[in-house]
Amino acid sequence: MDRLAKRMGSISPSQTLAISAKAKQMKAAGEDVVNFGVGEPDFSTPEHIIDAAKLALDKGQTKYTPSSGLPELRRAICSKFRRDNGLDYEPSQIIVSNGAKHSIFNVCFALLNEGDEVIIPAPYWLTYPEVVRVCGGVPVIVRASKKTGFKITAEQLRAAITPRTKLFLFNSPCNPTGAVYSEEETRALAAVCEEAGIFVLSDEIYEKLVYGSVRPFSMAACSEKMKDLTITVNGVSKTYAMTGWRIGYLAAPPDIARAIDSFQSHATSNPNSIAQYATIKALNSPEASVEEMVARFSRRRLAMIERISEMENIYCVIPEGAFYTMLVVGGTYGKKFGSKLIADSVDFADALLDAAKVAVVPGKAFGADDCVRLSYSLSMRDMLEGLDRIDAFVMSLQ
Repeated sequence: MDRLAKRMGSISPSQTLAISAKAKQMKAAGEDVVNFGVGEPDFSTPEHIIDAAKLALDKGQTKYTPSSGLPELRRAICSKFRRDNGLDYEPSQIIVSNGAKHSIFNVCFALLNEGDEVIIPAPYWLTYPEVVRVCGGVPVIVRASKKTGFKITAEQLRAAITPRTKLFLFNSPCNPTGAVYSEEETRALAAVCEEAGIFVLSDEIYEKLVYGSVRPFSMAACSEKMKDLTITVNGVSKTYAMTGWRIGYLAAPPDIARAIDSFQSHATSNPNSIAQYATIKALNSPEASVEEMVARFSRRRLAMIERISEMENIYCVIPEGAFYTMLVVGGTYGKKFGSKLIADSVDFADALLDAAKVAVVPGKAFGADDCVRLSYSLSMRDMLEGLDRIDAFVMSLQ
């Protein structure tokens, strides 16, 4: 008898775990490690949101809530969709979950049958293919070009669709690339999905973190038919620096929302009650703290792009959103660090950590093995120091 379910064999071990663990060990030992791997804002949750959580505790609001979230929170999310995205939903179409990642799992679990294909643009957030496989789906990877700013085209999407395609996984602004699809580009992709009648999971968790002239446009806002084919996932982790609070949410057509609510009621009951009250405050308050965070990220982004532009043998595709950039390091492959040959992004990241005490995430984890991901969610001083170290490391390769 097998000790584990077969589905567990579909999960790939993290290709970045060893490097991440090594960086933590070095830092714990007192070594001066610059960590570009961080996937969360380096800001505290705004005080007014923390105060709302304290008030909820003082009022004893620590009991079970409805499985899909507090009615007041679901109404606040409806208002957010109307205000920010021009989308009208009923509270019954909103499901609040334990983070956006949980919402993504819920969508895939509710929609996918064994063998259903899911189109995922690459570079992609490393969790997407894993969730699809666990839910019985088959990831179909469509590679975005650096020439298009790591955005796939409508023609690429159309060519990837088969009779078994059930879902298109769309992420804008994108982790790990920072790519932001314009309204025109989003509508072109939506037209292909409408024509084929496939669902879209639109992950909009980085929606407010944009810096260039392009603004993200919700896939569900393209048409009424598209709204009926789209499940939009969002949350408060990135926008309000609430990663540890674990509140994500989705908006879905009524039948899909009912199915997810039913499943979640058995799987996890309800999201944390205190975090829900804090989220109500976050969504219903002015966003001065968000604007300040975006402004600081914007300054770091510009400084990172400028410093990388001065380097040789490596470059970046300029990001327009989130707080990441993909550093293209394929030009260093075939060179050596000491006696070690650098053949892929894992080799590059491992050697960089050893030589320069700089931690980055290998692009192999994101389906882009000629890149490493850098986050600019660290102080300007540390970021520039880390970039100087990367430059010196690359120049030292033989």
